[in-house]
Amino acid sequence: MKRTIRTTALALSALTASLGLSAGPAQADAPVPRIDLRVLVVSDGGPATDAIAAELETAGTPYTEVDLQDAGRPVIDAGFLADTVDGRPRAKFQAVVLPNDNPFPANSAEMSALVSYEQTYAIPQVDAYTYARPEVGLQYAVGAGYAGSVDGVSAEVTPAGLAGPFGYLEGAVPFEDNSPTVGESYAYLSTPAPGADFVPYVQAAIPGRPTKGSLVGEYRHDGRRELVVTFVYNQHQQQFRLLARGIVEWMTGGVRLGADRNYFAVHVDDVFAADDRWDTQLNCTPGDVDCPPGEGTPNPIRMVPADVDHATAWQDSRGFTLDMAYNGSGSVDHRQDNGGADPLADRLIAERDAFRWINHTYTHAFLGCRQDVSVVPWKCATSPDGSTQWVSRNEIADEIATNRVWGESAGLPLEDDELVTGEHSGLKVTPQQPVDNPNLGPALADNGIAWLASDNSRDPVQRQVGSATTVSRYPMNVFYNAGRAAEQVDEYNWIYTSRAQGGSGICEDNPATSTCLPAPLDTATGYAGHIVPLETRIALGHVLSNDPKPHFIHQSNLAEDRIAYPVLDGVLGGYDDLFAENTPVVNLRMEDIGVEMRRRAAWGSAVDAGQVTAYRVGGAVTVEAPDGVAVTATMPAGTQHGDADFGDAYAGALSGWTATADGALALTLPSTATAPAPATAPDGPATTPSTAPRTRVPAGASDPVPYGAER
Repeated sequence: MKRTIRTTALALSALTASLGLSAGPAQADAPVPRIDLRVLVVSDGGPATDAIAAELETAGTPYTEVDLQDAGRPVIDAGFLADTVDGRPRAKFQAVVLPNDNPFPANSAEMSALVSYEQTYAIPQVDAYTYARPEVGLQYAVGAGYAGSVDGVSAEVTPAGLAGPFGYLEGAVPFEDNSPTVGESYAYLSTPAPGADFVPYVQAAIPGRPTKGSLVGEYRHDGRRELVVTFVYNQHQQQFRLLARGIVEWMTGGVRLGADRNYFAVHVDDVFAADDRWDTQLNCTPGDVDCPPGEGTPNPIRMVPADVDHATAWQDSRGFTLDMAYNGSGSVDHRQDNGGADPLADRLIAERDAFRWINHTYTHAFLGCRQDVSVVPWKCATSPDGSTQWVSRNEIADEIATNRVWGESAGLPLEDDELVTGEHSGLKVTPQQPVDNPNLGPALADNGIAWLASDNSRDPVQRQVGSATTVSRYPMNVFYNAGRAAEQVDEYNWIYTSRAQGGSGICEDNPATSTCLPAPLDTATGYAGHIVPLETRIALGHVLSNDPKPHFIHQSNLAEDRIAYPVLDGVLGGYDDLFAENTPVVNLRMEDIGVEMRRRAAWGSAVDAGQVTAYRVGGAVTVEAPDGVAVTATMPAGTQHGDADFGDAYAGALSGWTATADGALALTLPSTATAPAPATAPDGPATTPSTAPRTRVPAGASDPVPYGAER
């Protein structure tokens, strides 16, 4: 009891000092502090704090960043951290992220202010990347632990981590090792210091020892809580992507604005049609614009009924739905050429309810400028006066409407307001067509199109085109003109090898966007050995980045060797190995993805403009936002919005978009979500952490590395 009373007295004393109030006897009826739902990120320009800031940005969680390298930055003092609103003490930040446990000079007044603030309001602190030593509750890594590369290491979430902030994971946390010649991750592995109240959440085996060392753990001391991270990372690395949600969960106590989910959708273009095939001798695609007119003989790739059966069985096994972007004329033409028979179309239509369907225009015509394909690369045709010749509004509208009617007659379950144009045509494509076809917007409006697919590689930002809002799609590097693995590898070699190695030299001419292979891939093994792992890693990276944008492939990739499935299995199988059942992949159709992206844009604009205010007082959360802007938030299970449950269950919490009433949203937290409380402080005065040395290892140890440097 004595320790509890002393902790309370220390907290009240610090609160009085931080608010500039006169000291006096503690009042039993002192108002419960208001905690604003905003995070303070103190950055040193390193990748770790940048990664956490990026996670907050993507999730829509408000934060304030103070750059220690900026001479004009604000001073972090009591007034910066806290004040009083309507007679109630206010903590302006619900969590603090520092580059390490103390990035300030010795005896810093700013660090003292942060310590007092954290003790007073029970504000947790994340040490984004620090090295193991007693000041952070760990033994020195040198001697008793390990300091060095953890590339390729398989870390694990501890039982405490699974029961706490990392309960959405299955348990394994693999560290990337993408290059044998580049060091990617450096870490300190160590065990808790004697007597320290330290709980490891993520750990890995210490090389040469029977023990495991902490990579992420919680250190409680002096009335404060720190999440101590002892490995370096950036925002794109898989190990950080796996742990980012838990870091934010820990720092916010599960009560925050913003949300983080793992999305994956796959559009299959050109269904019912056939795709031209890559010619391994000509190094181009006969029938398409990359081959000179008349060169080569087209040899199209088209699915067969067995490919449909394989697709439906695969979907059932994965609990996943493909989106089929279809061209009705592909079946019409096939029937005309085959006495009215089209077994593929018959099978797809029989299984139509197994898939989602998207209008991909009737003939897959190019809907931008009129193409002059007499030259390679093609160019836009021009009139005698030099003006660009455009595909007309009526032609575009007919392509959309005719395909819709064909789909409806086949009984396809369509959403009439979704559209994927052939090659995303009509939209700008550089260098030939730097602006949209001016007839595209009106034609979209003529057909009630609200959602229009765009290519993320050239048009990544959601924008308005006539009546439609774009939905950017990631192109998977599984080529449309390849039905066989050997064809895929041959074309891949052509694109990604130098001229000296027999390639096109595209990689040499565009070093900013591509990298040459060190040597051509073996056509027999290169697909499974190189392309599949690489494309799996890229796509899974999108899934783990709270990114709802869909990916797209082509019907040719579901035919013949069915080369898409190894990549898709790699993504979904890899995901299942990493995440618990409470965190499934979110598989949305195009319209729902567009809505999600549009809501995020509106929310982000409101946050950036300072139009969003949110705070917690005890078990009550209040959010104020502009009318018409839906609020995104993540709350503990049992949170109520009026008389209804808040949000949807995901990753052990509740999250979702919620409309405000007259610009305000009131939530009631469950009784189990207790208000933040300071960690138990020992008898004696509160302490300020010592300044972190500027090397990763203690003074006198060998091989010091400048803090924040890479090995």
